[in-house]
Amino acid sequence: MTMNNNANTRLKRLSLTAAVAAATLAAGQAQAGGFQLNEQSVSGQGYGHAGRSSNVEDATIVYGNPAGMSFLERAQFSAGATYVKAKTDITNAQGTRYIDSGIAQNKPPSGTQVPAGSSPGSNDGDMVPGTLVPFAFYAHPVTDKLAFGFGVYAPFGAETDYEDSFQGRYFGNYTKVEVKTAQPTVSYRFNDQWSVGAGVTYNKVKGKLHRQIPSEPGYNAAKDVDARVDGDDEAWGYNIGVMYRPVPETSLGLAYRSKVDYNLEGDFSAVDPLGNTVRSDNAYLDVTTPETVNFSLTQQMTENLKLMFGASWVRWSQFEKIRVTGDKFDEITNETQNYSNSWAFAVGGEYQLNPQWTLRAGVSLDETPSNDEHRSVRIPSDDRRIFSLGAGWTPMEDLTIDLAYSYLTEHSTEIEHERHDHLASSQTGGKPVGGATYSADYDNEAHGFGAQLTYRF
Repeated sequence: MTMNNNANTRLKRLSLTAAVAAATLAAGQAQAGGFQLNEQSVSGQGYGHAGRSSNVEDATIVYGNPAGMSFLERAQFSAGATYVKAKTDITNAQGTRYIDSGIAQNKPPSGTQVPAGSSPGSNDGDMVPGTLVPFAFYAHPVTDKLAFGFGVYAPFGAETDYEDSFQGRYFGNYTKVEVKTAQPTVSYRFNDQWSVGAGVTYNKVKGKLHRQIPSEPGYNAAKDVDARVDGDDEAWGYNIGVMYRPVPETSLGLAYRSKVDYNLEGDFSAVDPLGNTVRSDNAYLDVTTPETVNFSLTQQMTENLKLMFGASWVRWSQFEKIRVTGDKFDEITNETQNYSNSWAFAVGGEYQLNPQWTLRAGVSLDETPSNDEHRSVRIPSDDRRIFSLGAGWTPMEDLTIDLAYSYLTEHSTEIEHERHDHLASSQTGGKPVGGATYSADYDNEAHGFGAQLTYRF
């Protein structure tokens, strides 16, 4: 479509402040699913976390299943971290600009938007920075039946940081969500077969969401307004678990982690290319991290060989939408999510090569809670396959060093976005007269390198 010079001139007069009126309609998109973390145990990482709630390896069982602590014979401390490095290839990317047909003809807005050419921008990919995910746990047998434990770890987290000229920047160009948890835990063993455990979790969440708002019909990245939402909160949750050993060679574990309800409070601002804040408000967001249920089986096949199976269920269906409100604006953003409950399955094994060395391997399949219709550029994940290898080295009776490597690959997934709330101004009566679309294919993979130290007292 060709626009005359007068139309171009009129459209270019849309000011930054007017453009930000579009931000009051939607300040950002938040993808609330697909950011659960498994990095709470490197020994467990080696066998794909297949025995998360049934295999009593070290103090990381405080997270996996609090009931398992009472089967530990000695007090011990486990601490470590996993470094996660992701890689993303973006292909077949397309973007389209829209403009009101009346404005395009230098007339009053008609209420109908028509395509106005492609939306400029780049698609570099590799937008997930390398991240170190640490953890630490302590477990202490008080008596032969009662044990106490404590842990600090990250159960949820995600970050995507696209380049400034990203073609899909009008749907989200920076996202960071992190949850940190502290957990005191107690466990009681009734006999050689049964034990129970429970813990209270204190959780802190922080979130940041950015997307760009075009300030002119040319959709020039250098002139975009940066719409930002950030907030934080703290809340309480709990976890409970039970472990059953019908015979010494067989362990079954069942663990439940509660949902946690957050009421994030923070700020909304829109910043022009010169760094000036041209619109601001308080921001409020209610969000819930979902409850999870894990069942696992650990079977001692021979004196040296142990096999494990695990299944986890996550109630992501609570994420129907992400709605941010303010004091000045009743609704800053309202994004449909429609997440589904998801399952993950894992099988793994551990072989005691000699008193010093233990070898591990595992495979995991993890369903995505997101769907094709609402999947976002913020967290463009799909079903995952994870292959893991690990080893434990015990140079002395009191000390074990665990190492693990995991390779994660996802099904290729497609992102499709469309919105028509751009370029509103006083000249248009506050009505949005522009829009944009973005679609692309994403291929994601990640490498995880873990190290852990366990000391027994």
